[in-house]
Amino acid sequence: MSQILILLRKSLLVFSRSRTAVSLTFLVPIAIIYVFGHVFGLYKKSDAGPTGIPLAVVNASTDPAAGRLVDALKAEKTFRVIDSFRNRDGSTRPLTESDARRGMNDDDYRFALILPPDLLPKDSFGIRLKFLTNPRNEIESQTVNGMVQKTIFSHVPELLGESMRGAMSRYIGAPALEGFNGELAGVYSKYFNLDRDKILKRLNRADYGLGALSASGGTASEDQDQAKKSAGSVDVFSKIVKIDTEQVAGKELSNPMAARTVGGYAVMFLLFAVSNSAATLFEEKNTGIFVRLLSAPVRPAHIIWARFLFGMMLGIVQIAALFLAGHFLFHLDIFSHAAALLAVGVAAAAACSAFGLLIASVSPNSAAASGLATFVVITMSAVGGAWFPVSLMPDYIQRVSKLTIVYWSVEGFSDVLWAGHTLVQVLPKIGILVGITAAVMAVSVACFRRGKLFD
Repeated sequence: MSQILILLRKSLLVFSRSRTAVSLTFLVPIAIIYVFGHVFGLYKKSDAGPTGIPLAVVNASTDPAAGRLVDALKAEKTFRVIDSFRNRDGSTRPLTESDARRGMNDDDYRFALILPPDLLPKDSFGIRLKFLTNPRNEIESQTVNGMVQKTIFSHVPELLGESMRGAMSRYIGAPALEGFNGELAGVYSKYFNLDRDKILKRLNRADYGLGALSASGGTASEDQDQAKKSAGSVDVFSKIVKIDTEQVAGKELSNPMAARTVGGYAVMFLLFAVSNSAATLFEEKNTGIFVRLLSAPVRPAHIIWARFLFGMMLGIVQIAALFLAGHFLFHLDIFSHAAALLAVGVAAAAACSAFGLLIASVSPNSAAASGLATFVVITMSAVGGAWFPVSLMPDYIQRVSKLTIVYWSVEGFSDVLWAGHTLVQVLPKIGILVGITAAVMAVSVACFRRGKLFD
């Protein structure tokens, strides 16, 4: 028994002294749980959930209620409303539908809500809206759609009330309108378990929509729970508010999901590959290869840059193989955009190769490099958009994501495969990846000079 305890103590000591083992056992799972907690709303904080999703809003209506709808959208933390256009001279003007479409084609934002001049039609009752989408990610699209509808129904019930009361009064007459209100109050009472008389009073004051539900005297959360339970039984609101949805980009794709996801996973696995490749520098040192190389007319800088070019070539081949697999397995169209896709792939491969050298330059040994690479790659993939849209995470994580290789690589691949952007159009993102490569390589070279790898 004593021998078993001695061996157990030995195993515990070896594990505790291995930073790699400890980080892979504790830090990586905690980091992933933290990120997934934000994505799936597991936190009870008031600021949990998606924030700051860009939403273009074009208000072409002169009705005062339209302005209140825009204000309600601005107050919703899920959105960052863009309702003005900045001219070249620095002045601003209200956004137009043509501005919104151009902005979506330039990927300034992916969603736009149009409030047309006939927001409240004179010849019929209800509301007419237009919703433009560029749904690169289904989760983000469903979130935005749901929050836009929630804002319309929950925050601006007077839109429904004024529209219905005015139009129906003209269409069927005041007596029939009172009868309609009575019938509608009965529907509310039956399916939402509310006080019929209070609802009827609110309806006669033209307070339609979810605002009428709060007349029951219960709390807002209780009323919303009742509404959710009865959503499948009555569909009043969708018949009153007509939202015409138009997909701006990606309509011709045979497999939209593949266009969204293949690029993200390609970058993640590329980071793993080049990081492991760079970690072999420690094996070359331990086996004496460095001694023989440095005895020849070879300097450490030659070894570093040769390793960078090797990682870059490996990355290009791996990206090509993964996209070819996407083409044959998921019918992903890669040949129509070959030049732009190749340019983004080369830039991403260079940035990933530089990242692998950075990991090797700051690590004391091969095991530490492997552990650090695993932790950083998984975290960077999670916050950079390889797995799910960054808009589902808090503001500070969204800002951090823009510092990662994964974010700009995924954006570049999405621009090409989803939006069909040309090489010229993706040059800004390629330039950012090249800039990241230069900065990371500069740090890596400096760390190698101060380190002991080439001693």
